[in-house]
Amino acid sequence: MKRAIFPGSFDPITLGHYDIIKRGVKLFDEVVVAIGINADKKYMFSLDERKTFIEEAFADEPKVKVVTYEGLTIDFCKEIDVHFILRGLRNPADFEFEKAIAHTNRKLSKIETVFLLTAAKTSFISSSIVRDVIRNNGDYTVLVPESVKIS
Repeated sequence: MKRAIFPGSFDPITLGHYDIIKRGVKLFDEVVVAIGINADKKYMFSLDERKTFIEEAFADEPKVKVVTYEGLTIDFCKEIDVHFILRGLRNPADFEFEKAIAHTNRKLSKIETVFLLTAAKTSFISSSIVRDVIRNNGDYTVLVPESVKIS
């Protein structure tokens, strides 16, 4: 069974993330959406909210699992026996950043990173942009799956 992990903070999940996951399930038998926990980071949404947003967005997709983890992504991959990391690329800056991480992960393990280019219609969306739109009372709903709700 070919399984991939799609790691991130997903604060919140965006339509760009959603697109990568939907396309990832066509390539892999299972995509594990892994929400990383970083105690030093200030999040807009709680871990439970972020997990629920993703679970609800993929409620009808049995090939998507949502989990949380701490520590290095490659250590978690080994723990759950996943051999591929799935990443989305929006622009050249993403590529340079992700390339360095992929090379490091490959040096430290046998885990391969698979890159998918984001769809043109979502390539401008980032979680930080979504959070800024929310903070400024803008219409964030056009940037995220319907499952993302502000209470």
